[in-house]
Amino acid sequence: MSAQQLSDLIRFARNNSPYYRDLYASLPPHVDRLTDLPVVDQEEFWAANALHESRVLTGPLSEATVYKTGGTTGSPKFSVYTRDEWRTFVTAFGQGLVDTGLRPGHRVADLFYAGELYASFLFVLDSLAHAPVDNVRLPIGGGAPLESTIPTLRDLAAQVLTGTTTTLCRLAEQAVSSGVRLDSVELLLFGGEALFADQRRLLAAAFPGAEVRSVGYASVDAGLLGRPVPGPDARVHRAFTPYAVVEILDDSTGEPITEPGRPGRVVVTSLFRRLMPIIRYPAGDRAEWTGTGPGHFRILGRAEEGVRVGPVSLYTQDAQDAVAAADTEGRVVGMQLVVRRWDGRDGLVLRLATAPGDDAGDQDAGGRAALAEAVVTELETVRPLYPDSVRAGFVHPLSVEWARHRDLAVNPRSGKLVRVLDERPTA
Repeated sequence: MSAQQLSDLIRFARNNSPYYRDLYASLPPHVDRLTDLPVVDQEEFWAANALHESRVLTGPLSEATVYKTGGTTGSPKFSVYTRDEWRTFVTAFGQGLVDTGLRPGHRVADLFYAGELYASFLFVLDSLAHAPVDNVRLPIGGGAPLESTIPTLRDLAAQVLTGTTTTLCRLAEQAVSSGVRLDSVELLLFGGEALFADQRRLLAAAFPGAEVRSVGYASVDAGLLGRPVPGPDARVHRAFTPYAVVEILDDSTGEPITEPGRPGRVVVTSLFRRLMPIIRYPAGDRAEWTGTGPGHFRILGRAEEGVRVGPVSLYTQDAQDAVAAADTEGRVVGMQLVVRRWDGRDGLVLRLATAPGDDAGDQDAGGRAALAEAVVTELETVRPLYPDSVRAGFVHPLSVEWARHRDLAVNPRSGKLVRVLDERPTA
């Protein structure tokens, strides 16, 4: 990225976007370094970016595609791309698909979600169409019934499946339960949410000959973030230079982190979006530089993916680590944190999904009880404030609820697994 390229973007945003004009009002007239700019405040950005009379947009909404996004704030917002911006977006992402293992002639099933202004299905389909290698695209979608999706994949001999982690896992569970073999599948490309070790076991059971890799790192609000880096760690990506600049900022000071292995929050600047500028925009994730190559970073999870139970803060990664440590036999293939409130106190339930064929009968009750106890013990060791709060009468004891992967709650629009379910009454 040249200083001229960045300074031109900043100048354009200041001159044409009321939001950025106000945000940069105290800055000198000429700025050409990202570190001279404030990081965007999520709430202020989306409050200013109403679909009607947006103060973020640099021009009238007369030629664009409108997509809905939860951003990093949970409630749907709207992102817009001009046709040229969208073409740049999908072309750059398509170039990154070769790093996933996409080969000429691969038959690729797009199992992401479409409709209701959701972008992922169209985005992946267009990225495949703009990839530098020939491929055969199968636009099935994530909303199609599994009962019809599996025969379609088998009849068309799909070699690559791409979708959210949850969609791929539900497909795997259905295939294993029904005894269907999809021997042609050799590559599973997940996106939109993290992939954990327990889910890898489920995918391996259904697709023993398939490699599991990230399809790439992007979002409709933040834009391009990272293209996959070939290797054993699917969390490692590299910045989409020269289309975007990725920064990792210290949680406390906000200063850019440069050394490997030090976690911080991801902030992105898009160098090709001008109708809706994205400049030092928090992507909502945490990451660390790996030091293994220029611009290589490892995604560590959502920046604030957790829950408050009484006085205790718990993160989904804490629970994932506890399950991984306790589940030595690999029985758990999915997890949700469920928060409930009864008798005037909060309580946390770990909803654990078991692999297809894992007997839930009485003869296995002892094994399940032992595993549940081990998981709770591990989590309480990591978060000792929880058992302390139980003894103080602030919260109910941790408990475990068993389920199948298909029973785990998902976002009805995106198909992504809901990691935290807050079932506490709000009134």
